[in-house]
This record gives sequence, structure tokens and C-alpha cells, in this order.
Amino acid sequence: MKVTVSVIKADIGSIGGHIQPSRQLLDTVASYVHDQGQKLLIDSYISYTGDDIAILMTHTHGTGFEAIHKLCWDAFMKGTQVARQQGLYGAGQDLLKDAFSGNVRGMGPAVAEFEFDERPDEPFLFFAADKTDPGCYNLPLYMAFVDPMNTPGLMLSPGMSNGFRFIIMDVNHTEGDRIIELNAPEDLYAIATLLRDTERYVVESIWSRSTGDQAAAVSTSRLHNIAGKYTGKDDPVMLVRVQKNFPATGELLAPFAIGPYVAGCMRGSHQMPLMPVTLQSGISYFDGPPVVSCAAFSMHNGKLTEAVDTFAHPFWDTVRVNVSNKAIDMRRQGFFGAAMLPMSELEYTGIMEKLKSLDERFQIRT
Repeated sequence: MKVTVSVIKADIGSIGGHIQPSRQLLDTVASYVHDQGQKLLIDSYISYTGDDIAILMTHTHGTGFEAIHKLCWDAFMKGTQVARQQGLYGAGQDLLKDAFSGNVRGMGPAVAEFEFDERPDEPFLFFAADKTDPGCYNLPLYMAFVDPMNTPGLMLSPGMSNGFRFIIMDVNHTEGDRIIELNAPEDLYAIATLLRDTERYVVESIWSRSTGDQAAAVSTSRLHNIAGKYTGKDDPVMLVRVQKNFPATGELLAPFAIGPYVAGCMRGSHQMPLMPVTLQSGISYFDGPPVVSCAAFSMHNGKLTEAVDTFAHPFWDTVRVNVSNKAIDMRRQGFFGAAMLPMSELEYTGIMEKLKSLDERFQIRT
């Protein structure tokens, strides 16, 4: 059976600043999707990570289907009304356009989708990150899909021995989707060269070279490229199929134990470690740290099992302590040097106005 899995996510309001959405807001979005999606969807799952609400759906309409995208847009609009009634912070923050225009791509919400022929047993992972941008997945995907030091399946599994094809997007190019296709392992160094620059080059999707099946889909929207100003970090979502011809679940999760430094946190302007958190976790320290959750599902005929919280295992408690210590150490550096993003990423903030006014006060000493 050919099934489409779609996830569409947006920040439409939060209690007490950038912490988490209210229960009434979540219930409003979930009720709208349930009531209005009965003829469109096979199944759905509503969750939040930080202050973002994600709508995960299974259906048979393919990717980019207008009615699916409109369902989510309308659900977020209904939720925004509730957020305004409750006085939540940032009501409708990620809805950057006034009216739906056929597809939510380029309108603010983050989108990840793939369509495939369902296997007899179909496990997949749904990742949601907050207070960071799409590049936060670059290192985990690199390690999981090309590095045998992390993924022994690249050596042990015949279905993975031909490697994977990466589609990488230049997210700074706003006139259209500027992409490159690179094959691992032949293009290993080229892939590494691009993925190290997490603010510009982002993995959009990964495909098996053995079967041609899609393994991963990542949301790639940059909100400041849409709005022309800083409106919050992009808070990306990701879908990954696992097992058999794809990396195992454990091979996908292992790289997140590093807690790599990524862009985000306070005012979206800092470098901070990425913390794996349990499902339905809010935000706290310094509007962060950047967080990522992961829900594991199995599926049959598009019908989802209950979500399993992959980062709830006691192992990840130690990782969270290590990430907390990394975050505290970085914050001791304040605004200085690598603690904040480079100027190219701060050009949408007020710091550019300060620099402009200071530039006029410089003099050439004679």
C-alpha cells in the first residue's frame, strides 16, 4: 500500500514567553484536525516540542496535496484565534502570509513529507526541534547514513552496502530551490564540506541507492528568508524510515548523544548544544537550550501505533546533564566570539542598526 506521511509544524502561541503552548490551544488544533480531517486522513498525531505544535498525518494523497496543507493551515488559524484570546505570546508567529495559497511551503510552517510503498512492518521516527534551524540535523544524518564508525549496518547489511544519495539544499538561495545531489560513499568529502555549514547547506532528503526508496525528509524553510526580518528560529521537523535497508533506530539516535553546538537559543542568535528531550517538553534555560524530541511509530495500512518516546530512556538523562554543562559553559562567554552567531546570521536583528550608527562615528587617524 502506498502511504504518505506528512508533518506540518508551527509556533502559534506560547505561555509565559517561549515556553510551551497552552492546553486549550493544543486541544483546539487537535479537535479541528480530527473533525475536519476524517475524510482526508487515515490517522494523525498532535504533539508539541518547546512552543511549537506539530501535526503528523498519514494519508494516500501524495506529498504537497493542497487539501492536506489547507487542513493544517486552517487548524493553525483556529489555534491562533485561541492564542489571542488567551493572550499567549507570539500568537500566529509562524503564519507569515495573510491567506492560504495552495501549499504551506514558503508561508511559515515547517513541512516534511514522504510517500512510499509500505513494508509489512513499517517503523519510522518523527523528530521535532525547537529554538534552532534545519542545519541541526546535518551531523546526525551524516553520521547515521555515511559513517560506519556510527552505523555498522553500512558494513553488515547487504541492503545498505550501496550507500545513500543525499539531496542538499542551499537555503540562502531565495529565488528557487537550489539543490545538489551527492552520493555516499563516493562523494563523502563533498557532503562533509557542505554539511559543516549548517546555516546555508541543509539536507533536504536521503534516498537508498539499493532500492531507490526515500529514507529521510527534512523541513528546510528559513523564516528570515520568507519574512525579510527575524521572526524566530525555524524549528525544523524530520521524518526517517528505519531498519532493514535503512539505518537501525539505534544508529539514528546515537549521534544525538553528542549534543552538537547548533544555532539558536535566545533571540535565535547564539551557539548552544542540542539537547534530546522527552516528548511534550517545554523550553526554559536562556530560551533554550535548543531541543529535539523523537517519537517512534510503527504503521500498518497507514494506521499508526501509539508514539514511543525514544529519548525517555535513562541513558539520555546522562546526555542531558552533559548538554546542560556544555550550555552553561558556553553562556559564561556571553556575547563574545563563538558564543553568538556570525554577523551574516545576525543581519536580520537590531545589531545591524547599531553597527550602522557606529560606523558613522569612525574616523581615519592622521
